[in-house]
Amino acid sequence: MTAELNTESPATPMHEQTLIQQVADNLSQQLIGHEKLINRLLISLLAGGHLLIEGPPGLAKTRAINRFAQLIDAQFVRIQSTPDLLPADITGTDIFKQNTGEFQFLEGPLFNNIVLVDEVNRAPPKVQSALLEAMGEGQISSGGITRNLKRPFMVAATQNPIEHEGTYPLPEAQLDRFMFFVEVTMPNADNERKILDTVLSEMSTSLQQQALLQLNDIIEAQKQVSDVHISDAVRDYIVRLVAATRGEGLAAKVAESITMPASPRASIFLAKASQAQAYINGRNYVSPEDAELLACDVISGRIGLSYQARAEGVNARSVIDAIVQATPKI
Repeated sequence: MTAELNTESPATPMHEQTLIQQVADNLSQQLIGHEKLINRLLISLLAGGHLLIEGPPGLAKTRAINRFAQLIDAQFVRIQSTPDLLPADITGTDIFKQNTGEFQFLEGPLFNNIVLVDEVNRAPPKVQSALLEAMGEGQISSGGITRNLKRPFMVAATQNPIEHEGTYPLPEAQLDRFMFFVEVTMPNADNERKILDTVLSEMSTSLQQQALLQLNDIIEAQKQVSDVHISDAVRDYIVRLVAATRGEGLAAKVAESITMPASPRASIFLAKASQAQAYINGRNYVSPEDAELLACDVISGRIGLSYQARAEGVNARSVIDAIVQATPKI
């Protein structure tokens, strides 16, 4: 395990913290080299956020979310995005019951706790808009009636950044609803050998994965996460990181390549994520290092770079990394 998932723990960890650590340990054995992704999945669940996972095909993005959902006793569904998908296909629709002569609402896949939206950028704009309401408000509107979704509710979406044909780029308003933007990269040779051994071993066995975390455990853990203390100093540090994307502070020079800065939602998500990170690490307070560790995955998807910067090969992650390095913690 890496330091992201296992650091110092209190003498008597809470029951929910122990279960969450068990989930992390279990996933790390099944998902070789994906410790960061495992960490972001757990934080999103605990902080009530959503995450977007980017990477080429074959890097276990979908597998990671499937394995994650299996370890949680919650309702899980996978939506495969296609260009002909309709909003009613994910939100639900009214159907006519001939025996009663009345319309009855048939719930769509969004009425689950964990929703995997595979290749989300292949869904047409109307579907993306319906998904935006669900992510932002925790509700859907159909037939003039607004219905609340289940709690907890988490969307984990994947997209392939290589392919562009037949895709619909996500609008900034929807990107802003994600808490994390996680980039999955190619494994090294050692990890790829471990991946091969793990997959071949799974093919020869038929072990049923048992859930380790119950819904009531998640709800209780979410309450505990919201009670994790964030000092004024850490709050100021978080705001400095986000405000730096607007050319404020010591990192103003780095931000010259940013044409669309991050909104205050970035500060809110970074604070909530830092609370969950501290909770996973067994602390009841947030340290500046928690925010520093998560800043790139929270902020990078919320900024837009100038044409010149993109032409020079600069990407959002490198800009945020530079801002983090240039921004003092105190």
